[in-house]
Amino acid sequence: MPLNERDRIEILMMIGVGDRMRTQQEVCRLFHEMHPDREPVSQSTVSRIERKYRELGHVRMHQRQGRPKINENVQQDVILSALENPHCTVRQVSRGFEYWKVFSIEYIFKKVKYHPYRVRLIHELAEDDFDRRTEFCEYMMDHNNQNNGFIANILFSDEATFLKLTGPTVNGRLSAKCDIPSPTHPLKSCHAEGCKEGLDAWGDSENLPEDA
Repeated sequence: MPLNERDRIEILMMIGVGDRMRTQQEVCRLFHEMHPDREPVSQSTVSRIERKYRELGHVRMHQRQGRPKINENVQQDVILSALENPHCTVRQVSRGFEYWKVFSIEYIFKKVKYHPYRVRLIHELAEDDFDRRTEFCEYMMDHNNQNNGFIANILFSDEATFLKLTGPTVNGRLSAKCDIPSPTHPLKSCHAEGCKEGLDAWGDSENLPEDA
């Protein structure tokens, strides 16, 4: 059990002053005799208390400087800012709040279980993607059966829109484009071709020989 301020003052009184001072060993024994139901104090503890009193003039316990409390209004503003601009990075969000740094914004996101995701374009499925898709569906179904509000608690903060363009085929494949948010600008889209660019060649058949 840690010593409170009253215990520390009592130990100082046991140490004494002038030519009536007790040794640290005697103080430990006397404290244990007066408080037999508590854990005995060590000589190093008595030494620290005495040294602190000589250096600072008191034995009060320092208040620990923990993480400062975040105002609920500020926390709500940070979350709303992320919802309105889901493409912004944590550093960009922190610029909108003068007195809050990046680690404070990250702490708020972690507190509300908000995780930033970056959408990446995948041109084709990997070999194990089919098993992962089945595992994901089973995971969602099991958790939804255990908790009916499980899906309602999921916050989807970003989307990837895949557009399939109708038009001429190139090498037997339909030309397709995918629009995904750019990681640098929220209003700009990155375009990725689904297949290599093709080249159409046109010829005039009117001037060809008859046997051509």
